Amino acid sequence: MGVLDLFKLTGKTAIITGGGRGLGAQIAQGFAEAGIANLVLCSRNVEACKAVGLELEHTFDVKTLAVACDVTNIEDVQNLVKKTVETFGTVDILVNNSGASWGAPVEKMPKEAWDKVMNINVTGTFLMSQKVGKVMIEKKVGKIINIASIAGFGGTPEFMQTIGYNTSKGAVMTFTKDLAVKWGRYNINVNAIAPGFFPTKMSNQLIEMGRENIIAATPLKRLGNEGDLKGAAVFLASKASDYVSGDILTVDGGASAL
Repeated sequence: MGVLDLFKLTGKTAIITGGGRGLGAQIAQGFAEAGIANLVLCSRNVEACKAVGLELEHTFDVKTLAVACDVTNIEDVQNLVKKTVETFGTVDILVNNSGASWGAPVEKMPKEAWDKVMNINVTGTFLMSQKVGKVMIEKKVGKIINIASIAGFGGTPEFMQTIGYNTSKGAVMTFTKDLAVKWGRYNINVNAIAPGFFPTKMSNQLIEMGRENIIAATPLKRLGNEGDLKGAAVFLASKASDYVSGDILTVDGGASAL
């Protein structure tokens, strides 16, 4: 097998949570470009997932399925996995991308805001991994990619008043490493991507508040663009990463190197 063949996703089936916009849609595009056979896109906004799926089907030789799913709801998650297996036979790749944030100083953050962020970002990642993992364990192969953030590495600048989000992404990193250890025996690779600042609906307001500081603290002197995450996601989903597990792949323009 040639080196470029290692990155092909031919014949594979992937679930991408939060696949209707932002980084999830970008990853879906990358998977389609890499030749994936089947893409399941899910979020609470199923219409957005349908729109992304139709666009990909029009451009690439890929089948898509859009499913409404709240990743904190165990019945929704079970239904998603059931529909995927019924439609496409299996799940080869899971991307846990659904996420939430809340901006408020620590002393003013409502408990319900903290709970919402932790439930979606951490509990949702757990539930999706658990239910999809049962399919992967049975066939003894799979790839799980969790979307973390450079905010999870430690303290953040003062303008980034998102302690719930930051804490949740640190938890996702630890979850990734521990699950990689526990499920290595089943030939399941578990890794995470820690993006820097990418313009998305969730991050745009924060970026506008701190744009100058963000650019100044990024060695490549720019934000992430619509193609910067695709390669990392395809790498971790493909055979090219078969001996990579428990890793946090940072895609941040060098910001975390400072």
